[in-house]
Amino acid sequence: MRIAGRVLLPAVLIALLSFSGIAQTPAFTYQRVMIPVRDGIRLETVILTPTHASSPLPLLLRRTPYGVPEDASGMSNPAFKDLLRDGYIFVVQNLRGRFGSEGTFALSSKADLKDPKATSETTDAYDSVEWLVKNVPNNNGRVGIYGVSYDGLTAAMTLLQPHPALKAISEQASPADQGMNDDDHRYGALRESYAFEYAVYEQADRNANTHFAFDTYDTYSWYLDLGPLSNINARHLHGSIPYWNSVVAHPDYDAFWKDEAWVNQLQGASVPNLNVAGFWDQEDPWGPWEIYRRSELHDPARVNVMVAGPWFHGQWHHPKAESIGLIPFGGHDTAGEFREKIEAPWFRYWLHGEGGRFPWEACTFQTGYNTWHTYAAWPPPSTPTTIYLREGGTLSFDAPTAADAFTRYISDPANPVPYRARPISPTYPEGDWRRWEVADQRFVEHRPDVVTWVSQPLDRDLTVTGELSAHLFASTSGSDSDFVVKLIDVSPEDAQPNAWKPEVGPPPGEYAKALLTFNSRHFDPPPGGVTIVEPADPA
Repeated sequence: MRIAGRVLLPAVLIALLSFSGIAQTPAFTYQRVMIPVRDGIRLETVILTPTHASSPLPLLLRRTPYGVPEDASGMSNPAFKDLLRDGYIFVVQNLRGRFGSEGTFALSSKADLKDPKATSETTDAYDSVEWLVKNVPNNNGRVGIYGVSYDGLTAAMTLLQPHPALKAISEQASPADQGMNDDDHRYGALRESYAFEYAVYEQADRNANTHFAFDTYDTYSWYLDLGPLSNINARHLHGSIPYWNSVVAHPDYDAFWKDEAWVNQLQGASVPNLNVAGFWDQEDPWGPWEIYRRSELHDPARVNVMVAGPWFHGQWHHPKAESIGLIPFGGHDTAGEFREKIEAPWFRYWLHGEGGRFPWEACTFQTGYNTWHTYAAWPPPSTPTTIYLREGGTLSFDAPTAADAFTRYISDPANPVPYRARPISPTYPEGDWRRWEVADQRFVEHRPDVVTWVSQPLDRDLTVTGELSAHLFASTSGSDSDFVVKLIDVSPEDAQPNAWKPEVGPPPGEYAKALLTFNSRHFDPPPGGVTIVEPADPA
């Protein structure tokens, strides 16, 4: 191993869930209602109530821009198994301006709590909780809210002004500051493809999730041929996507982005919150950690906890998570373990009053050892370790001796470094978007504008726990530069079985020779003959 540097007249529908294979009493009643909020807008909401509940149940709310379920069949999803055992009234709500909800969807995380007339995801959630506890039969007065990604954002923003009935939150992969990190930027550098494609996805059609129709498969070529950023509107959108217009109009971290950074108003933990992050989250890797950090500023009741696993964005709610890319987790289904041992007990304690509080504040899955670890605080006490970029492309734990050593390279904006191996598929719906952060990086290693430092093979295990930072001393002859630093675990060359199998053909390097032999022995010459020229001995 080495290292390298989303007056009410409810229509009641019945959904049949058959767990035994035969028709039986429905497990859930399905109800679609329109919930009014403070400015008179009504939000489309689906309520799924267990049919055989013997006592009042908590409400578990998810607020989303992606659409509410059409029936109750989705409750058979394995991701709900552990929550179903405890019993909840599940509530799913479309955000204002999405699908059947009234109003305009701004794709915004701005929350102005000083203006009593202003609305936001914070106020819409507050008003919805108020309506639910007063109008949903057989609820016990306790509400929880959770969600992943944008759904996680709407959960997290309740921390700014939680309703008294809101007793538990789990923000999972929530963005916190779109102008600085998470989906749209990395420390202020625009992620053009994601910001553009997601804005289209959410604002092109209020009644659909829309994928931009690329006219080429390799989006690297599409964006390179596009030219200036302004051509997205000039050629394609024509000003039709409000959020994209804002992205283009605000290239710097100005007042617009600072207003969007809702997390800056968070000064402590007010409601128990389970923060969840993925170590290889390709969309929102920073948000949960920043929400956790801000909540730690004042948490005397110790109700702010952190969980992180070896996941891409939202992988912990997939049916299974036994690996990511080519990296196995030693037989652990980390998604199932998270839901059974962390998520379900979290809501069970705070909403049902059963079980116990977690005896830890942070819990992470450590790859390599493939074990879960818990900590009393985060980051845990540790000894900082420094790794140095040394002359000759060497990465070392020893400090350099030559103060004037440096590395020079040429960066050409007309030939940008791809972050995925080409051809690069669109962000959604398929492709390799989810797993690119764990992909083999050798496809860019020998570019003239990529500098690589590699350590000697390690003579002992190296455990990395806590925060990472990179300190670069750089200068450029250009007007500006972006620097991307990747810390890479280099596996031994024999760590992965060779994909070549002897029975399917000659080994690498022998194909051309074998092809020549095949031609000379089995080719049926045309009239007049063909001259076969044998190559000279390489020696």
